[in-house]
Amino acid sequence: MSSQSPHPKRPQWRDRLHEIIFEADTPAGKLFDVVLICSIVLSVTVVLLDSMVVVRARYGDLLYAAEWFFTILFTIEYILRLISVRWPLKYATSFFGLVDLLAILPTYLSLFLPGSQYLLTIRVLRLLRIFRVFKLTAYVSEAQLIITALQASRRKISVFLFSVMTIVIIIGSTMYVVEGAENGFVNIPTSIYWAIVTLTTVGYGDLSPQTALGKVIASIVMIIGFSIIAVPTGIVTAELTQAAKSRVSTQACPSCSLDGHDHDAKYCKYCSAHL
Repeated sequence: MSSQSPHPKRPQWRDRLHEIIFEADTPAGKLFDVVLICSIVLSVTVVLLDSMVVVRARYGDLLYAAEWFFTILFTIEYILRLISVRWPLKYATSFFGLVDLLAILPTYLSLFLPGSQYLLTIRVLRLLRIFRVFKLTAYVSEAQLIITALQASRRKISVFLFSVMTIVIIIGSTMYVVEGAENGFVNIPTSIYWAIVTLTTVGYGDLSPQTALGKVIASIVMIIGFSIIAVPTGIVTAELTQAAKSRVSTQACPSCSLDGHDHDAKYCKYCSAHL
């Protein structure tokens, strides 16, 4: 009895399309990525120029046409990316898939919400692909280490942030009682805002304690702020050390287009497709 393959054979043109769009190992693939990166830089430049009143008054029509040209170009590219992978939904919900979608939505939204086209600067995130295009694999590997470390430390950081929020609520409430509305602490939310600004050592100066007790509390909060800053750094550093023990490749899965696999991996760790 012949066994049926879990993944039916894809048309050759889709494999070729995937190779050009997602890989930079071939001349065609590298050319595609270089053209794409240049287009991204030009499109972001158009958005920046369009936000300048003097430039928009003189070249508004040209900038508007250029904006739609790049949006249509990136829309076609996005559709081709979905076609070239075996499971389009997996790519569409991935980080780069969402970035690619957000890179074209603002222009269409501007038809209903004027001004939303300026959000097109999110296209600059697509330049993260530059490390793969120009064979900067060391940078890709280091970026993967950071992502892995952040994912591993997310629970510890969540507990830390919850603790910090608890502290600022208590401090804010205390300052509201100590200082009162006559010194600018008109309510507890405003006092919490002051506590956050002080604890993070930002210190805008728009709100400051006037009483002796309030100044003592503020001094304590500032000192605590210096101590707290080191906590998430230590957490992430520990996870970076752990993540550095395992290195990953930059090969993209032909089905879901995600990377970050081990060098000796034969199957995708996200969708189980053969690499």
